[in-house]
Amino acid sequence: MRAAISELPPVILLMGPTASGKSALALEIARRFPVEIISVDSAQVYRGMDVGTAKPAAKERAAVPHHLIDVIDPDQSYSAARFRTDAAQLMGEIAGRGRIPLLAGGTMLYFKALREGLSNLPQADPAVRATIEAEARDKGWPTMHAELARIDAVTAAKLKPGDAQRIQRALEVFRITGKPLSALQGARVHVAAPYRFIALALVPAERVLLHRRIESRFEAMLAAGLVEELATLRGKYALNAGLPSMRCVGYRQAWEYLEGAYDRGMLRDRGIYASRQLAKRQLTWLRAMPELKVFDCFSPPLNAQVRRFLADQDLPIQFGHH
Repeated sequence: MRAAISELPPVILLMGPTASGKSALALEIARRFPVEIISVDSAQVYRGMDVGTAKPAAKERAAVPHHLIDVIDPDQSYSAARFRTDAAQLMGEIAGRGRIPLLAGGTMLYFKALREGLSNLPQADPAVRATIEAEARDKGWPTMHAELARIDAVTAAKLKPGDAQRIQRALEVFRITGKPLSALQGARVHVAAPYRFIALALVPAERVLLHRRIESRFEAMLAAGLVEELATLRGKYALNAGLPSMRCVGYRQAWEYLEGAYDRGMLRDRGIYASRQLAKRQLTWLRAMPELKVFDCFSPPLNAQVRRFLADQDLPIQFGHH
């Protein structure tokens, strides 16, 4: 017999677009409730990428246990499937210590994988990828997109002819399995997680306020040495512009700047624009998420509102905190 929902250990999910104040709110929640924080951020997993990923400061990480930060080097890659495995293990360990897992971040695909499972897709095959890349060099990606349209019209319709990364993956999946990506994506492997998910989302009531914060935050990252950090990483690791780490917002633009593609002013503008586009995508994901308690991230009584909401969820209070 399944446990009643209220008997399941609670897990708090804290989602929101970039620059919406998730990290600050997570720390505020930790002052009140006995939580450990699991980062849900596909960029914070990389060691050495500190400035452009807005990692929590050392004193913040010392005050509250943080997990899934600095997991791999930037020349390696991390996936939603690996996140799901790592997060499930950590949630079990944290709950076993009598504490509450608090998963906070903006990588919506990871949240979706955690709650809904993942499509049963094949692992990347370097040989198949190399073949597709060689064909693309010869024919161009628009021609590869046309090939994809013949075998998987549903996926092709969602992709631009120049979206090399996604076209390559869709063709790779078809060549490995003989089935279109769109057909496989519907078949999810889902095992119900033994937790009571309490999902919160920080969403700006006024988008212009978020845009202002994104702008000042990216300018602060440049002032804090984003370009210099990337230059150091390029000297330490065998990096290239196609790696997942180097496709992260901010790092991609800093890479292009270091390659001489544009000047410092253009770097600022490109970085802010890319951050805004990221926020737009994150908000689109959030609109499709089920069972969310939404808070305005710019509401002055935000902390008090969240504390009250969580207190109503029958969560234990952090001993000695008020």
